[in-house]
Amino acid sequence: MKERPLKTSEGWVLRVLCVSHNHDVVKTLAAHPYVGRLTCNENTMLTDMTKSMVKPKNILLTLKEHNDKNVTTIRQMYTAKITCQRSLKGPRIEMQHLMYLLERDMYIHWHVTNDEVVCDIFWTHLDAVKLLNAFNIVFFMDTSYKTNRYRLPLLDIVGVTCTGLTFSIAFAYMEAECEKNFMWALETFKDLFPRHDELPKVIVTDKDLALMNALKMCFLIHIIVVPISY
Repeated sequence: MKERPLKTSEGWVLRVLCVSHNHDVVKTLAAHPYVGRLTCNENTMLTDMTKSMVKPKNILLTLKEHNDKNVTTIRQMYTAKITCQRSLKGPRIEMQHLMYLLERDMYIHWHVTNDEVVCDIFWTHLDAVKLLNAFNIVFFMDTSYKTNRYRLPLLDIVGVTCTGLTFSIAFAYMEAECEKNFMWALETFKDLFPRHDELPKVIVTDKDLALMNALKMCFLIHIIVVPISY
């Protein structure tokens, strides 16, 4: 049976496709989307756990632990999470929502635009800047491959404390792994230091020629490639 609403007045038009049932009438509504709907309390839990970046399968497991009669499926959970994320974003586009979150959580961020389109963006947190200036000797820099949905390279900058522990300092999405993109990200990273006589002494990275050239031009350091044997 197919149905559609009337455009001229209230009501529906039904069109019967088959006059006979080709299956038995079910005795229960198990696995039916109607009985898998979330309650108000469950929707509240879903929203809170989505904000905490909890995976849908773990959210569903938590809901079933709180309510043993819950029959929500994992497919319904993914749909509910998407609906929740859209409601949190509101009318903002994704880049506007990202800027909103960075400002709301008091992140420091810069970006570069090309024809009103953001092509590079760099962000860090105030706590990370404090650690950066307390431990400014050794840093790791690496660019992950294009594994995100926008296929953009992500530059990750990590510092090392005096006890050998690591901490994240800053991240930068770049339009491409070119020297000009690395130069902009490194110059922005350089501005996080209050004094230029306290710049990094050691920078560890992989053998990325564009990043190595940008490091030499930005920090005026010599690059030494050390072979590693396994």
